[in-house]
Amino acid sequence: MDHPHLPGPAARHAPPEHPEGTAHAATLASFDRGLRREARPDGPGCRVERTGRVVRQTGPRHAWNGILWSGLDATNADAVIADQIRHYDALGLDFEWKAYGHDGPADLPARLLAAGFTAEDEETLMVAEAATLPRRIDLPAGVRLVPVTDAAGVRLVTEVHERAFGTDSAHIGRQLFDRLASAPDDVAAVLAMAGDEPVSAARLELYPGTDFAGLWGGGTVASWRGRGLYRALVAYRAGIAASRGHRYVQVDAADTSRPILLRLGFTPLTTTTPYVHAPATVR
Repeated sequence: MDHPHLPGPAARHAPPEHPEGTAHAATLASFDRGLRREARPDGPGCRVERTGRVVRQTGPRHAWNGILWSGLDATNADAVIADQIRHYDALGLDFEWKAYGHDGPADLPARLLAAGFTAEDEETLMVAEAATLPRRIDLPAGVRLVPVTDAAGVRLVTEVHERAFGTDSAHIGRQLFDRLASAPDDVAAVLAMAGDEPVSAARLELYPGTDFAGLWGGGTVASWRGRGLYRALVAYRAGIAASRGHRYVQVDAADTSRPILLRLGFTPLTTTTPYVHAPATVR
């Protein structure tokens, strides 16, 4: 996952235009229902809680904690935001409010910033029908794809992430290992290996009972970029999603990957921006 520009404090972007408005609205509604309002826990020790105004996940410190869906308006937004801060602060947890371009109220980003959240990079939620995506996997000479099934593979995935993005990715490795151990049918990860060197990695999240599977964590080390590995890993994962009966694959796309995905046949649905909040004790 690459990172595009950081929006300003009052930035708010309308969902990108779609040539088939009715189909676009139906797909977005299906996404909101299946992956947000009816979301399932994504790891051991996690629980999804529905409080009426929000759907949130709460779990261990290394897990993803945050707001999956919210249905707010100007009369209740500030109070609900404060309630979520109190919930996670009491547990000593960082958490993320994953805000989408169509979420209300219109000034939700400004309200989150005023409440002490920090905005991370905006991305574009993009989808494609898995069965229509290119299946051909073209790899550079000497490169092979290797499924990740054990701790050794997870360590190589973590290594790729740290080399590709320059960040500590230990938490990503821990989450992936937990998923492989607890729900191996719901996640698939893959490495591109040049000899004994891991040069690219990505994972597929499968959401049983929904039309969707998610493409996450695609990263390639700098010296191997521009050689088709990103496209190859998309094709590999889309093939798995289609074979498992998922109609769509979705990805939170950075500006750098959006042009590639458009060429492959992905369509923008809306935007998404993580707003991150740290417990008062560590701020």
